[in-house]
Amino acid sequence: MDTKTNDQVIAGLDVGSSQVTTVLGRKTQDGVEILGMGECPTEGMRRGAVVNVDATVKSIRQSVTEAERMTGLTVESAFVGISGPLIKSFNSHAAISVKNEREVTDADFTRVLEIARTVELPNDREILHVLTQEFIVDDMAGIKDPRGMTGIRLDARVHVVTNDVPGARNLARCVEKADLDVESFVLSPLASAEAVLTPEEREVGVALMDFGGGTVEIVIFFNGSLRHTYVLPLGGSSITSDIAIGLKLPQSDAEILKVSSGCAMIQKVRRDELVELPGVGGRLPRPIRRQYLSEIIEPRAEEIFTLLRKEILRSGYEENLGAGVVLTGGGSKLDGLTDLGERVFKLPFRRGNPIGIGGLVEVVNGPAFATAVGLVQYGAAASERVYRSAEAPEGDGVIDRFKRYLSEFF
Repeated sequence: MDTKTNDQVIAGLDVGSSQVTTVLGRKTQDGVEILGMGECPTEGMRRGAVVNVDATVKSIRQSVTEAERMTGLTVESAFVGISGPLIKSFNSHAAISVKNEREVTDADFTRVLEIARTVELPNDREILHVLTQEFIVDDMAGIKDPRGMTGIRLDARVHVVTNDVPGARNLARCVEKADLDVESFVLSPLASAEAVLTPEEREVGVALMDFGGGTVEIVIFFNGSLRHTYVLPLGGSSITSDIAIGLKLPQSDAEILKVSSGCAMIQKVRRDELVELPGVGGRLPRPIRRQYLSEIIEPRAEEIFTLLRKEILRSGYEENLGAGVVLTGGGSKLDGLTDLGERVFKLPFRRGNPIGIGGLVEVVNGPAFATAVGLVQYGAAASERVYRSAEAPEGDGVIDRFKRYLSEFF
């Protein structure tokens, strides 16, 4: 098939700590049709930050090239996930008087949101998202869209997500060097939520945990809106390192052993189960008890979940998680992790695969693809729900485009 550019094609680019994934899709009447994907391991990222530009650029190019070969399409731009411990968020609100005490207009709606997002930030921070939680007209709370209502006072409550300017610029330059434009940066766990959560879960309350190689990222939804975000600078690579140290293995062998034979719950492993330990330095492979491997994995996984539970308690939303916890991301595939999660959190746990998609569903049917698929879904919905403020002033060209504000109106 001859390569061709198709303006209707949406690319989601997930530049993770261990893997770069590109998913291509197209908006349809029923949602999103998956056209193809490409993936490539990377050593250029650590905990959401670029640590080697050349390695990151190479991995992005290879991932995109694979997706192009699968589909016969040329990718020119992408929605790019951004994450890491330098992501910070907070809740903000603003109130205005409704002009002439009449019905709330588009102008009132826009004005109160502009005030809510007008916050003082250090020079090294920029706004990534401003997500509406609710509007209040006079004393009536919980309103999703106040336009057309009559009142004297209009309040807006929003969740503001900010990122690190140098970190975003480094990632932007890597994408640019891979010959791609950035349509928009999107908070990675917010994109994952697009792919794996149902509207009902968002409404009754749910914590999404995106378990990556270098980080675990949480987003908490309640009453249909994002309420809290947090990034823990530990992830699957921490478990791999413990295995490498405990069993005196190279990191690459430890990762293979973790994925193929690891279990995060010792109780799930039979006493007589054996796994093969790879030989190192010319030594022959040898069997070890699988329980011994689990004895290395479980304490670290439990530590990660305990820290995440403390954050949920700190957020004040533990009692509002009617739908429990949804675990996604490449690290969530570890056997026994959902069982351990239920024990630590005392909440329902499920593993989240992408839902609500058509086309080549089987090629992205796994939690590792949640962010990239969600980026495509986010891009498909952007034209309907995203309000863009004035573009950044002229200056740095491509980089300035990445600093534009985004507001998502749910």
